Amino acid sequence: MRVALLLLGYAALVATAAPPLARAAWVVRAPRLAICVWQALSVTVVVSAVLAGLALIVPTVPVSGSLAALLQACALMLRERYATPGGAVVAASGISLALVLLGRVGWCLAAGLLRARGARSRHAAVLAMVGRTHVDPGVTVLDDDRPVAYCLPGHGHRIVLTSAALAVLEPEELDAVIAHERAHIRQRHHLILVGAEALERAFPRVPLFAVAAEQTRRLVEMAADDAAIARTGPLSLAAALVELAGSVAPAASLAASGGHAAGRVRRLLAGHRPLGRAAAWGGALVAGALLAFPLVLAAQPAVAATGMNSCPLREAPRSRSVSPECPAAFRGCLVCSPPSPKAHRYSG
Repeated sequence: MRVALLLLGYAALVATAAPPLARAAWVVRAPRLAICVWQALSVTVVVSAVLAGLALIVPTVPVSGSLAALLQACALMLRERYATPGGAVVAASGISLALVLLGRVGWCLAAGLLRARGARSRHAAVLAMVGRTHVDPGVTVLDDDRPVAYCLPGHGHRIVLTSAALAVLEPEELDAVIAHERAHIRQRHHLILVGAEALERAFPRVPLFAVAAEQTRRLVEMAADDAAIARTGPLSLAAALVELAGSVAPAASLAASGGHAAGRVRRLLAGHRPLGRAAAWGGALVAGALLAFPLVLAAQPAVAATGMNSCPLREAPRSRSVSPECPAAFRGCLVCSPPSPKAHRYSG
């Protein structure tokens, strides 16, 4: 029970304390690292809640020297757990919590993937009929009087430019936009967005998931910007964003004009100032620690129990004397209670 409460407390602490991270200044300097941190924060909350439910189901079992002893020790502790008043209710609550959380996340994630894939497939079928091939490989031109540039990620990915976008963009600006969209495809940003938006739909009342989804939509555009300016320069991309401002892309696509374009233009004009290597590695370690902490917290009682004397033998009558060194879950076993004359002696 103590482990479950600690895990739930950790999940609540992260869910309430993490949203102000959106105002941190370093995230715009290292958008890819910030995406990893938001993912780690979201995942660790879900994992902590699921582990809390599992901790209510199975009690901590001291680790014995053999598998048979471990299984018998677990059986004794489970018998004691469910024999106490309310033990079955606590276990049922734990398994319900774990199953509901996993089922909700899995359902929203699968629905998001299928919905995005269907929208991309339908749009790709339209492009196959009305689009025409550009000189750049993987680029399709669509006749439209609105300047729009976007990509359809996933299987059979392609970049789409309207005829109006080709007319208003200079060659350097066009190269920057194409590099931006290719970065989206190469870095699998559509999968990152599906995961963040699935958690937002699964738990709409948790502020962390709403903030994480909004920040992820902004940060994937910044990450693609950084990949593009490494090839073309920031001024060309900033000019292209101004030309494409206000354009609307189809569903399930990633558009160069999305993700707070005005803030991105200001960021590009201010100059790229990436984080130092030490700070980047420190952030990566923090993200890893966020993911590992609930696992360590859940495993700590079992690790601490490795030094205890376990009694994985069949029960004897509880009226016998009990050694104070024996764990409470195994009081009454043959090692901690003197055997009766009729009982077989333990030879181990």
